[in-house]
Amino acid sequence: QVQLVESGGGLVQAGGSLRLSCAASGSTFSIDHMNWYRQAPGKQRTWVARILRSGTTNYADSVKGRFTIARDNAKSTMYLQMNNLKPEDTAVYYCNGVVNNYSKQYWGQGTQVTVSG
Repeated sequence: QVQLVESGGGLVQAGGSLRLSCAASGSTFSIDHMNWYRQAPGKQRTWVARILRSGTTNYADSVKGRFTIARDNAKSTMYLQMNNLKPEDTAVYYCNGVVNNYSKQYWGQGTQVTVSG
């Protein structure tokens, strides 16, 4: 089992920055890669960014150039640095851990990000 706990959300003005954290515990060695997703009010959850075990990263077009995903293996923590935030970035952000090609997934409880315009 893996437990994921997000933190770092909050209220920020447009153009501002926030850094989200996702602390992992338990059988973290089983995780193949990790993602950030977000869910805006009344909308479906959408993928934001991915970091593979190799360190390779991928981003949704909507955040490319503004968000950076990273991890600290020693701390078993993943981060999402969000710069130049826009009101449309307002959502609950979730971290996600994938095991064995999506045979199992783990989710955090989410952290609210609100960007005022």
